[in-house]
Amino acid sequence: MRPHGRAETQSLYFDYPQFKAPESRERLGERVRVAIVGAGPVGMTAALALAREGIASVLLDAKSTFNDGSRAICVSRSSFYILERLGVVAPFLDKALGWTTGRSFYRGQQILEFDMPDGPDEKYRPMYNIQQQYIEQFLWDAIAREPLIEIRWQSAVEGIEDRDHGVRLTVRDPQSAYEMTADWVLAADGARSDIRKMRGLRLKGENYEGRYVIADVQMAHDYPTIRRALFDPDCRRGGTVLVHKQPDDIWRIDYQLRDGEDAEAAITESSVRASVQAVLDDLGYDGAWDLEWWSIYSANTLALDDYRDGRVFFIGDSAHIVPIFGVRGLNNGLADAQNIAWKLARVLDGRAQDALLYSYSPERRGATLDVFANASKSARFMTPPTPGWQLMRDAALSLALSHPFAGQLANPRQMTPYTYADSPITDADDVGFDGGPVPGAVLPEVRVHDGYLTDLLGSGFTLVTCNTAMAEAVSHDEMTIIVIPTGSAADVALQLGADGAYLIRPDMHVAARWTKTTATQVMATLARNCGDLA
Repeated sequence: MRPHGRAETQSLYFDYPQFKAPESRERLGERVRVAIVGAGPVGMTAALALAREGIASVLLDAKSTFNDGSRAICVSRSSFYILERLGVVAPFLDKALGWTTGRSFYRGQQILEFDMPDGPDEKYRPMYNIQQQYIEQFLWDAIAREPLIEIRWQSAVEGIEDRDHGVRLTVRDPQSAYEMTADWVLAADGARSDIRKMRGLRLKGENYEGRYVIADVQMAHDYPTIRRALFDPDCRRGGTVLVHKQPDDIWRIDYQLRDGEDAEAAITESSVRASVQAVLDDLGYDGAWDLEWWSIYSANTLALDDYRDGRVFFIGDSAHIVPIFGVRGLNNGLADAQNIAWKLARVLDGRAQDALLYSYSPERRGATLDVFANASKSARFMTPPTPGWQLMRDAALSLALSHPFAGQLANPRQMTPYTYADSPITDADDVGFDGGPVPGAVLPEVRVHDGYLTDLLGSGFTLVTCNTAMAEAVSHDEMTIIVIPTGSAADVALQLGADGAYLIRPDMHVAARWTKTTATQVMATLARNCGDLA
């Protein structure tokens, strides 16, 4: 929502483009390799990831511009690696505000200051704040330069039907309705997914009672980029307030509605302005500010039972809805897009067998359930679901005033990449290791000479070893070989030793590792990661 007198996309700081509907009508009997429904951050990431693998796609979106409002604003380090591998990270680094620190307050007194893991050897900060409009703009700029991606705005999918070796979509744009057939469909059409409804599927899980108004305000406030959480503040007794700094002097303020507070009344402009002013008074800010945009949400942990339905894969919020606490929603969706893209691309161009696609749902649904386990803890603390939880939460906060250990209960447990330990394409671990990243985990960053280990990774699979003879013994078009100097920082971090090796997937997850490697082991694991699950 926007203040009275402003159009829906009339922003204080961002110029929304208006995209025309497609003009070409030569689509009778049209067939495409991949149709992606939804041109938000997740859908655009999937299209770019496919294009990097040489696979063409068509993006369909009913809107004529980007999503309005800041929405998902916290982008994790792991997502920046995804953006880097897509070749689009530069504008994000120029615009986003990196941060490492969070502070929590109870009734005006600080009870916790946490620092996320960081250091001079890390390429990216643990977290970045950037409005979703910019996320979509930067991804769109890359798509506009990519000949393998066609995007059709003002094009709503109204029907979906299985066909032999494909899926037929009914699409309506301002001119008329038409049909197209796709070999595969990626549903990235958000929490209210029409594709999910048309397939007769529904999300299952838990709904939390806590409701939050989110408001973007523009003000010249000099507080650093530190995430603030206010518990039971004067401005909102019994509730919680979150405050994040964003680029262009935009501040995101999330405040919890009281039990019984009428949501419709709470989101009127006058109520939002009064509530924001109360928060700013609590923060000690007495300068000028202007209201940019606001909305309302509730915390939920909901997911599909299976992220695949025939030739349709669900990615992002169409597959799962997670609480914002711990900033896992967008980041989880970007990982979905990367995961299905590298697998689907290899199946489409014959580099992998169809069986590889069966690993998508267990890997990414496993990641969602892991998010639920962590985010639910945060959600119960931020928005206690029962009077009993409220009593325990308030007791812990009160205890934190005099006992610092209790303040750790207010730590939101920020998002970390999921480890695909139970994936059908992940090897069991070698018992010879007593440290380093386990199979299924994301490869950690390590300095190599004047650069980073991740700079050396290939676009496909990568074998990392100190063993020159092993590097010469294995060869495959899908595999890049990196030989690490014995005794180097990378050798120590990975515990490679003279004969060890790691096989890294295209998404930077460890497929397998060995303390003593043979060419036969490497090639067998590579085959398994290309769908040979026999």
